[in-house]
Amino acid sequence: MRVEVYYNLHKEMFSVRALEGANKGRVIKHTNEIALEDVKFVVRESGRQKVLEEKRKNVHAFVRGTWVDDVEFETNGLATYNPYRYSTFVNKETQEPVHEAKAVLMLNYPTPEIIY
Repeated sequence: MRVEVYYNLHKEMFSVRALEGANKGRVIKHTNEIALEDVKFVVRESGRQKVLEEKRKNVHAFVRGTWVDDVEFETNGLATYNPYRYSTFVNKETQEPVHEAKAVLMLNYPTPEIIY
């Protein structure tokens, strides 16, 4: 199933929103761990600009992909996003933009991490 996943600041875990099926557009799960394949890292620029203007966060950045039970891949690093510092997701170590990945594992132990 194709989904969008974002970190929910209120629940302090990931929210999973369906992109297809009967629940399209709705959050269908909250979780501390999820694996995705065929991934795109998406930042809606208009939402980012609103954050910069209002200094108040909103859901405008997410990881989009196919939800799978388990994923095997060679790790390229950790991805991160901060609307005040970057206009895209970036590699946490190199700060190089990250737009897509074959697979990711999103973990919330003890803080949110996106391993790609």
